[in-house]
Amino acid sequence: MVDNRGLLDVDWSKLPAPEDDGGARHLPGVRLPDLALPATDGTSVNLGKLPGRTVVFAYPMTGRPGVALPGGWDLIPGARGCTPHACAFRDLHAELKAAGADHVFGLSTQSPDYQKEAAERLHLPFPLLSDARQELAGALTLPVMEVEGHVLLKRLALVADDGVIVKVFYPVFPPDRNAGDVLAWLQASPR
Repeated sequence: MVDNRGLLDVDWSKLPAPEDDGGARHLPGVRLPDLALPATDGTSVNLGKLPGRTVVFAYPMTGRPGVALPGGWDLIPGARGCTPHACAFRDLHAELKAAGADHVFGLSTQSPDYQKEAAERLHLPFPLLSDARQELAGALTLPVMEVEGHVLLKRLALVADDGVIVKVFYPVFPPDRNAGDVLAWLQASPR
């Protein structure tokens, strides 16, 4: 078993919180594009064509035990916490489904192979989607940041009904509370 403690034990009070830069303000009411993204379960997922209620949480990048994060990672507001973010959605997955989420996905600009390692190591019950070519990010004008030459998504969560975004959580901090916030919204907003 891989030791994830260093990636999960985070003192959020010592990290800079992201500010609301308005980067997701335009998203409510927007239809997700007709675009297939590779998923860690080997399928392709077209978020714009999924029926029902879909939850997508976006994150910059998952770390790997024993592999250094980019220099200054903890100083970038909102960067740290991708593993706790994903694990919170993992831990509340059954409750999210019971509250009306027909589909749950994680999303990053990391490659499918990189994501597959994280999905397996963290025992995620949902696929991670790769937007490595930044097609979805570009089509939706998602908020991004550049770190060491890589374009990474800023952390957010979307809820879409039949392919139309109905709720956006942005900025997200601390990351490990986002799944609980999404769950509370789902419970208060049945379809």
